[in-house]
Amino acid sequence: MSRLTSLQSPFLLGFDGLERALDRVAKSADGYPPYNIERLAPTEGEPERLRITLAVAGFAPNQIEVTLEKNELVIRGRPPAEREDRQFLHRGIAARQFTRAFVLAEGMEVLGADLATGLLVVDLARPEPKRSVQRIAIRARDENRRIAEKE
Repeated sequence: MSRLTSLQSPFLLGFDGLERALDRVAKSADGYPPYNIERLAPTEGEPERLRITLAVAGFAPNQIEVTLEKNELVIRGRPPAEREDRQFLHRGIAARQFTRAFVLAEGMEVLGADLATGLLVVDLARPEPKRSVQRIAIRARDENRRIAEKE
């Protein structure tokens, strides 16, 4: 008996790419840097928004890269090389390289990113999906005619 994952249901078609993305994101999540995800209520004329906030103390804007690759928001941080003239008696502030990835739903838009007071804020919009119903025409085929053509 084969074991199915949640996205391998016979009723979910075409989601294999999403499953691979989820696996990739799960493997990259090591807890650094810490982050919050907030839901911001829709305002008049604006769709619902999401806000991702990462604690990136010690990183300058040119040391952080935010990219959108297909439906995956990837945030990378690369600190500068260590200066040899510094000698730490205690080092409690992490300043290591990181990659944090978030899988976005179809249609999500990245509005922008800001860095202030050690926090990187990335705002996303979730536009209201257009509800549509598409009627699929059913063609009638004559089975007797197909059998006669084969003979």
